[in-house]
Amino acid sequence: MSGFLIVVLAILAAYLLGSVSCAVVCSRLFGLADPRSYGSGNPGATNVLRSGNKVAAACTLIGDMAKGWLAVFLAQKYGPGFGFAQGLTGAVALAAFFGHLYPVFLKFKGGKGVATAGGVLLGIDPLLGLITIGVWLAVAFTLRYSSLAALMAAAVAPLVALLSWGGGVLSLVVGIIATLLIVRHWGNLQRLMAGTEPKIGAKKKGRNG
Repeated sequence: MSGFLIVVLAILAAYLLGSVSCAVVCSRLFGLADPRSYGSGNPGATNVLRSGNKVAAACTLIGDMAKGWLAVFLAQKYGPGFGFAQGLTGAVALAAFFGHLYPVFLKFKGGKGVATAGGVLLGIDPLLGLITIGVWLAVAFTLRYSSLAALMAAAVAPLVALLSWGGGVLSLVVGIIATLLIVRHWGNLQRLMAGTEPKIGAKKKGRNG
Protein backbone atom coordinates (compact mmCIF):
# COMPACT_ATOMS: atom_id res chain seq x y z
CA MET A 1 0.00 0.00 0.00
CA SER A 2 1.41 3.37 -1.02
CA GLY A 3 2.24 6.05 1.51
CA PHE A 4 -0.23 8.46 -0.10
CA LEU A 5 -3.08 5.97 0.23
CA ILE A 6 -2.24 5.31 3.89
CA VAL A 7 -2.37 9.04 4.62
CA VAL A 8 -5.71 9.42 2.82
CA LEU A 9 -7.21 6.45 4.68
CA ALA A 10 -5.92 7.73 8.03
CA ILE A 11 -7.40 11.18 7.45
CA LEU A 12 -10.72 9.71 6.28
CA ALA A 13 -10.91 7.36 9.28
CA ALA A 14 -10.18 10.27 11.66
CA TYR A 15 -12.84 12.42 10.01
CA LEU A 16 -15.45 9.66 10.28
CA LEU A 17 -14.53 9.06 13.92
CA GLY A 18 -14.86 12.77 14.62
CA SER A 19 -18.23 12.79 12.83
CA VAL A 20 -19.79 10.50 15.42
CA SER A 21 -21.96 12.82 17.54
CA CYS A 22 -21.73 11.61 21.11
CA ALA A 23 -24.40 14.15 22.10
CA VAL A 24 -26.95 12.58 19.77
CA VAL A 25 -25.89 9.02 20.59
CA CYS A 26 -25.97 9.55 24.36
CA SER A 27 -29.27 11.40 24.21
CA ARG A 28 -30.85 8.47 22.39
CA LEU A 29 -29.35 5.97 24.83
CA PHE A 30 -30.75 7.93 27.79
CA GLY A 31 -34.12 8.52 26.17
CA LEU A 32 -33.65 12.29 25.90
CA ALA A 33 -34.77 14.71 23.23
CA ASP A 34 -32.40 15.37 20.35
CA PRO A 35 -29.97 18.07 21.63
CA ARG A 36 -30.42 19.93 18.36
CA SER A 37 -34.06 20.59 19.27
CA TYR A 38 -33.58 22.72 22.39
CA GLY A 39 -31.30 25.24 24.06
CA SER A 40 -28.57 26.41 21.71
CA GLY A 41 -29.30 23.55 19.32
CA ASN A 42 -25.65 22.57 19.60
CA PRO A 43 -24.96 18.81 19.74
CA GLY A 44 -22.48 19.04 22.60
CA ALA A 45 -22.13 18.27 26.29
CA THR A 46 -23.11 21.73 27.53
CA ASN A 47 -26.40 21.61 25.68
CA VAL A 48 -27.10 18.03 26.77
CA LEU A 49 -26.63 19.26 30.35
CA ARG A 50 -29.58 21.61 29.78
CA SER A 51 -31.77 18.50 29.61
CA GLY A 52 -31.10 18.06 33.32
CA ASN A 53 -29.38 14.69 32.85
CA LYS A 54 -25.85 15.14 34.19
CA VAL A 55 -24.84 11.55 33.44
CA ALA A 56 -25.76 11.92 29.76
CA ALA A 57 -23.84 15.20 29.62
CA ALA A 58 -20.80 13.60 31.24
CA CYS A 59 -20.92 10.68 28.80
CA THR A 60 -21.13 13.13 25.91
CA LEU A 61 -18.14 15.07 27.20
CA ILE A 62 -16.04 11.96 27.72
CA GLY A 63 -17.04 10.51 24.35
CA ASP A 64 -16.24 13.66 22.41
CA MET A 65 -12.87 13.96 24.12
CA ALA A 66 -12.10 10.28 23.64
CA LYS A 67 -12.67 10.30 19.88
CA GLY A 68 -10.27 13.22 19.42
CA TRP A 69 -7.65 11.60 21.64
CA LEU A 70 -8.01 8.17 19.98
CA ALA A 71 -7.52 9.50 16.46
CA VAL A 72 -4.28 11.26 17.42
CA PHE A 73 -3.06 8.36 19.57
CA LEU A 74 -3.42 5.90 16.70
CA ALA A 75 -1.64 8.24 14.29
CA GLN A 76 1.25 8.67 16.72
CA LYS A 77 1.46 4.97 17.47
CA TYR A 78 1.31 3.59 13.94
CA GLY A 79 2.37 6.53 11.77
CA PRO A 80 6.12 6.18 12.42
CA GLY A 81 5.98 2.56 11.30
CA PHE A 82 4.95 3.80 7.85
CA GLY A 83 7.50 6.59 7.84
CA PHE A 84 5.14 9.33 9.02
CA ALA A 85 5.54 11.47 12.11
CA GLN A 86 4.28 14.95 12.96
CA GLY A 87 2.75 15.61 9.55
CA LEU A 88 0.36 12.67 9.80
CA THR A 89 -0.43 13.43 13.44
CA GLY A 90 -1.33 17.00 12.55
CA ALA A 91 -3.48 15.99 9.59
CA VAL A 92 -5.33 13.38 11.62
CA ALA A 93 -5.85 15.81 14.49
CA LEU A 94 -7.44 18.35 12.16
CA ALA A 95 -9.52 15.69 10.43
CA ALA A 96 -11.01 14.46 13.70
CA PHE A 97 -11.73 18.03 14.81
CA PHE A 98 -13.30 18.95 11.46
CA GLY A 99 -15.36 15.77 11.66
CA HIS A 100 -16.93 17.00 14.89
CA LEU A 101 -17.55 20.48 13.48
CA TYR A 102 -18.89 19.27 10.14
CA PRO A 103 -20.07 15.66 10.63
CA VAL A 104 -21.17 13.77 7.56
CA PHE A 105 -23.70 11.87 9.70
CA LEU A 106 -25.50 15.10 10.71
CA LYS A 107 -25.52 16.82 7.32
CA PHE A 108 -22.32 18.69 8.23
CA LYS A 109 -23.95 20.58 11.14
CA GLY A 110 -21.98 19.60 14.22
CA GLY A 111 -20.92 20.87 17.60
CA LYS A 112 -18.53 23.65 18.50
CA GLY A 113 -15.62 21.31 19.13
CA VAL A 114 -14.46 22.17 22.64
CA ALA A 115 -14.36 18.63 24.05
CA THR A 116 -12.98 17.12 20.86
CA ALA A 117 -10.30 19.81 20.73
CA GLY A 118 -9.38 18.95 24.32
CA GLY A 119 -9.02 15.30 23.41
CA VAL A 120 -6.95 16.11 20.35
CA LEU A 121 -4.61 18.32 22.39
CA LEU A 122 -4.25 15.60 25.02
CA GLY A 123 -3.26 13.20 22.27
CA ILE A 124 -0.74 15.61 20.75
CA ASP A 125 0.84 16.50 24.09
CA PRO A 126 -0.63 15.57 27.49
CA LEU A 127 0.81 18.66 29.21
CA LEU A 128 -0.64 20.98 26.57
CA GLY A 129 -3.98 19.23 26.84
CA LEU A 130 -4.05 19.38 30.63
CA ILE A 131 -3.15 23.07 30.73
CA THR A 132 -5.83 23.91 28.16
CA ILE A 133 -8.48 21.81 29.90
CA GLY A 134 -7.40 23.30 33.24
CA VAL A 135 -8.05 26.81 31.91
CA TRP A 136 -11.48 25.73 30.65
CA LEU A 137 -12.38 24.16 34.00
CA ALA A 138 -11.17 27.15 36.01
CA VAL A 139 -13.23 29.64 33.99
CA ALA A 140 -16.26 27.36 33.67
CA PHE A 141 -16.51 26.58 37.38
CA THR A 142 -15.88 30.14 38.57
CA LEU A 143 -17.87 32.17 36.06
CA ARG A 144 -20.28 29.43 34.85
CA TYR A 145 -20.00 30.32 31.17
CA SER A 146 -18.95 27.43 28.94
CA SER A 147 -18.43 29.70 25.95
CA LEU A 148 -16.15 32.09 27.84
CA ALA A 149 -14.19 29.11 29.15
CA ALA A 150 -13.80 27.84 25.59
CA LEU A 151 -12.62 31.23 24.33
CA MET A 152 -10.05 31.55 27.11
CA ALA A 153 -8.78 28.01 26.55
CA ALA A 154 -8.54 28.65 22.80
CA ALA A 155 -6.46 31.75 23.48
CA VAL A 156 -4.08 29.92 25.82
CA ALA A 157 -3.46 26.75 23.77
CA PRO A 158 -1.43 28.32 20.90
CA LEU A 159 0.68 30.30 23.36
CA VAL A 160 1.53 27.14 25.30
CA ALA A 161 2.34 25.34 22.03
CA LEU A 162 4.65 28.13 20.86
CA LEU A 163 6.42 28.30 24.21
CA SER A 164 6.83 24.52 24.25
CA TRP A 165 7.83 23.80 20.66
CA GLY A 166 8.37 27.09 18.89
CA GLY A 167 7.09 26.85 15.33
CA GLY A 168 6.41 23.68 13.38
CA VAL A 169 3.53 21.59 12.11
CA LEU A 170 1.90 20.84 15.44
CA SER A 171 2.04 24.47 16.59
CA LEU A 172 0.29 25.39 13.35
CA VAL A 173 -2.35 22.71 13.94
CA VAL A 174 -3.02 23.99 17.46
CA GLY A 175 -3.32 27.52 16.08
CA ILE A 176 -5.86 26.41 13.46
CA ILE A 177 -7.93 24.55 16.05
CA ALA A 178 -7.87 27.56 18.38
CA THR A 179 -8.91 29.91 15.58
CA LEU A 180 -11.82 27.69 14.58
CA LEU A 181 -12.97 27.44 18.19
CA ILE A 182 -13.07 31.22 18.44
CA VAL A 183 -14.94 31.50 15.13
CA ARG A 184 -17.48 28.88 16.23
CA HIS A 185 -18.06 30.81 19.45
CA TRP A 186 -18.39 34.24 17.84
CA GLY A 187 -22.13 34.32 18.44
CA ASN A 188 -21.56 33.34 22.07
CA LEU A 189 -19.06 36.17 22.43
CA GLN A 190 -21.62 38.65 21.16
CA ARG A 191 -24.19 37.33 23.66
CA LEU A 192 -21.62 37.51 26.45
CA MET A 193 -21.04 41.14 25.65
CA ALA A 194 -24.80 41.75 25.55
CA GLY A 195 -25.34 39.89 28.84
CA THR A 196 -27.70 37.33 27.29
CA GLU A 197 -25.47 34.24 27.24
CA PRO A 198 -26.94 31.39 29.33
CA LYS A 199 -24.82 29.92 32.10
CA ILE A 200 -23.81 26.29 32.48
CA GLY A 201 -26.67 24.16 33.79
CA ALA A 202 -29.50 26.45 32.65
CA LYS A 203 -32.59 24.33 32.00
CA LYS A 204 -33.55 23.55 28.44
CA LYS A 205 -35.80 25.86 26.46
CA GLY A 206 -36.81 26.07 22.84
CA ARG A 207 -34.14 26.86 20.30
CA ASN A 208 -32.52 30.20 21.08
CA GLY A 209 -29.84 30.08 18.36
